[in-house]
Amino acid sequence: MESRSAECLETDATLLSTVEAESTVRRINGVRIHVVEAGDDADPLVVLLHGFPEFWYGWRHQIEPLVDAGYRVLVPDQRGYNLSDKPAGVRAYRIRECSRDIVALVASEGRDQAHIVGHDWGGMVAWELALRYPSVVDRLGIVNAPHPGVYRHHLRSNPDQLRRSWYVFVFQLPWIPELACRRDDFSLLERALRETAAPETFAESERKHYRAAWDRDGALTGMIHWYRAAARYPQPLPSEQVDAPTMIVWGENDTALTTELAVDSDQHCPISRLELLPATSHWVQHERPTQLSELLCDWLSLAS
Repeated sequence: MESRSAECLETDATLLSTVEAESTVRRINGVRIHVVEAGDDADPLVVLLHGFPEFWYGWRHQIEPLVDAGYRVLVPDQRGYNLSDKPAGVRAYRIRECSRDIVALVASEGRDQAHIVGHDWGGMVAWELALRYPSVVDRLGIVNAPHPGVYRHHLRSNPDQLRRSWYVFVFQLPWIPELACRRDDFSLLERALRETAAPETFAESERKHYRAAWDRDGALTGMIHWYRAAARYPQPLPSEQVDAPTMIVWGENDTALTTELAVDSDQHCPISRLELLPATSHWVQHERPTQLSELLCDWLSLAS
């Protein structure tokens, strides 16, 4: 049985002021996962999955529009992040284990299936769910996250993508990345947000919440372990084709991921929609919040 308990901390649902939402903590797949939830229990379920170095707060602009459109919305802190558990050891952060968290999260709602939307590492979990647990995924939304098979291929064959992925290799080092990220009140992580986004995208009032999340015991190591686990425990895909109807939204000014990744990923989705956004960085949900919310609501409304 999954358990829930209310928890009100400075990086929980109390950060939201325009939509009625609450924080719960659910014990699923052997870990405690903090979840921000909003919307009517009976409405179709949407799960929003954040990436690095964010937490549930990265989806704050999309929660209210989705609820207003008639959806039940769950936004977890993925394992290793913010208020969720941070299990020890790299192995605990294998992508298959992270995706099992979301399978169990959907089940904790008494559902067999949900719409899954993910950005960055959250997008990689979303791809994994669609490929390994297809019955759990109704419709899929991907924001600047490549199909895992496409990403592996481009790392081997595309020098530009290999160059852009330099930080992935740095994160394989022990303890040094954590030390660098924590130095000067997380200035390196702040720059990773500010300098790869359009000017003024991440205001100081917002960055202080990110610093609070990064400062939680074990958070930096948990966050970086996702990269370490991907390198140490590569897992073969059960299939290259995604059966779930898939929309890929891609900021073309992404400094870490080439637009070719989006185009090639779309080729693995027989039922798909590809939205390439010019003059938009990796941080689509922050730079184009209204446009992304409209795209998601339109895409999910097509579900049977």
